[in-house]
Formats: sequence, structure tokens, C-alpha cells
Amino acid sequence: MIECEGLTHTFGARTALDGVTFTVPKGEVFGFIGPNGAGKTTTIRILATLLAPTAGTARVGGIDVREDPEGVRRIVGYMPDTAGIYERITAAEYLDFFASAMGIARDARRGAIDRAVELTEIGALLDREVSALSKGQRQRLLLARTLLHDPSVLLLDEPASDLDPRARIELRQLLASLGRMGKTILLSSHILTELADMCSSIGILERGRLVTAGPIDAVQSALRPGRRARVTVLRDPARVPETLARFTFVKSTARLDDAELDAHGGGRFEVSWEGDAWRLSELVAALAAADLALIAVEPERRDLERLFLHATGGAP
Repeated sequence: MIECEGLTHTFGARTALDGVTFTVPKGEVFGFIGPNGAGKTTTIRILATLLAPTAGTARVGGIDVREDPEGVRRIVGYMPDTAGIYERITAAEYLDFFASAMGIARDARRGAIDRAVELTEIGALLDREVSALSKGQRQRLLLARTLLHDPSVLLLDEPASDLDPRARIELRQLLASLGRMGKTILLSSHILTELADMCSSIGILERGRLVTAGPIDAVQSALRPGRRARVTVLRDPARVPETLARFTFVKSTARLDDAELDAHGGGRFEVSWEGDAWRLSELVAALAAADLALIAVEPERRDLERLFLHATGGAP
């Protein structure tokens, strides 16, 4: 649904994007990871037809952003990281104004607004002035504006920026609902833990270059081969490595620092192995049979911060 090939953009002598190539399939929730200045916003603005690429191509829904920008705009909903807000009007007036600006016919406007309001759950805010809304409520209003013309592709630049924890949770739930509706979503963020819960695939940008892209599990496997889990025992921790050493698919067993456990005769380990979850079940069974008082097994979650550091050379 989104295709970028050799995408390059320069601002004078500065190269903001340098040959970026990636694709986002229909219905995917794709997260752009990168520090400020990495090129995330530049890429999104090109896809939204607000910037023309210096070189390379970008297509949304098969439509070239340079050849047919109006066609792209009909299927794209763009939510910038910062957006102007008309503060002296109500939320209802704000949505009506933008529905009109988008060319939605008057007889269809009410239905379009009602659908966007229902999706974003801002019905209780419609009579309130925009100036009285919290940051989280404004973000929902901006997303409702983005959804007015029922776009099939959403481009969201830092949608969780500056939100409090509750507002982030609500936004995450809303984006999950939109993903289940089949909308293709590309969102950027430097809050990596947020993307881990929202995205099924990622792209890592560093200084205008795409380091890697693809499904999170595939990226994780490529950057950190093998699977990992943390296991905790309450007695005889020295026997954990020898218990697991007989399994040829175990790559390593490393003891982790835990002063409280160590002081009480226990221990925590990170175990790396090759294979699927059934392999882990064999390891758990062996540890339980060894009578080590196994109390916890924690398979490694999608740790985007660690993936980003590995991809950019910031971690071993």
C-alpha cells in the first residue's frame, strides 16, 4: 500500500533522506523508529504530498506522489506532529470546517463527521471550545479530522508526543481498532515502547538512511539471532547452566545481577536458544524436574529500544 524506492530529499547542502527503500502491505501498522532529525517527518511529508522527493519514487495505493498528488490525497489521512488549532470555535465547528475544506458535499458532511466522532469517541467534546481541550483530547480531535474523508492510509507523525499515560493508552487502543478495520497505518515515534504495542512491522531510520525494515519478529531475529527468555529459581542457581547444557539447541545461559535473589540463595538467568516455543517448554520441564524451585519464566518481549540500539551500533 506504501512503496518507497531510493527515496532521497535534500535541503540545500543537507541530505535529510538518503536512498530510503521500504514497503508497507495493506492493513499493516508500520512504525518508523528514529531519533529527532533522522528523516521520519520528511518521509511522511513526502508520502502526504507536502514535499517533492529530490530523487527516487514514492507511491501510496499504487499512485505516484509526484505524478498524481491529488489522487494520493483522496486516500491518505495525514496527522502532523504539530498542527494549528482554531481555538475560538467548538470541536463540532472545527470538524465541519475541515469537512467542507476537504470537499465533502453538504448532504454527506453530517454522516462523515458522525463516523469520525464515533471512531474517536469525542461525542462529549463537540460543544466545547477547542481551547478548553486537553492535549489528549486535541489529539483525538485531530485524528477525527484526519478520518473525515475515510482514508485507507493513515500517516501519523508522532501521535503520542506529549500525551499523559492515560491518553497514550487510549490512543493505542484507538489505533488498534483502526488497524482491525483494515486501514494501513504508518506512524512515527521516538517513544519506542509505544510502537512495540501498536505496530506489526517497523523501519529504523538513522541519519536519513534506513537501517532495516520488516515485521518486528523478523527484524528481531535478524539483529539478535536466537530466542531469549529469563528464568528465575530460588535454590541451587549454579545448577541451572549444567541442567541446560545437555540441550544442543541452547546457545547460552548467562546469570543476571539480582542482589536480592543472590542473597537468598536464588538466581535469575537469560537463556538463549534456537527453535520455537516448544523448545522453551523442554527447558522449563528440565528445570522443574531438577528441583530448583523455578518460579518465573519470562520470554523476551518486543524490545524496540534494544533493537534500535543493536541496529545503530549502540549496544553489544
